[in-house]
Amino acid sequence: MSETPDTSALGEKIVKVLKTIFDPEIPVDIYELGLIYDVLVNEDNEVRILMTLTSPNCPVAETLPVEVEEKVKSIDEIKDVEVEITFDPPWTQDLMSEEAKLELGLL
Repeated sequence: MSETPDTSALGEKIVKVLKTIFDPEIPVDIYELGLIYDVLVNEDNEVRILMTLTSPNCPVAETLPVEVEEKVKSIDEIKDVEVEITFDPPWTQDLMSEEAKLELGLL
């Protein structure tokens, strides 16, 4: 009987790492900001992250996806990471968590 990898536990580790990455202009992590649209982990521990930026002209458009990829790759079990940027749907403040809205005084 072979063991299948626990992708949900790995997903939780990925979210923990994502919560250590901050948008330099906003003092809230990218996960709580709602910039992460999806995290997919397959049985081979390959990860695909679908994310957006606060705007297409975001000053960290070149560096933030690379930081996400590198930090997620630092998790021992991960074999590969692909970060895809999308602007569909575009990011709005509605995507932020209640915690992020509270932190920014929007509640």
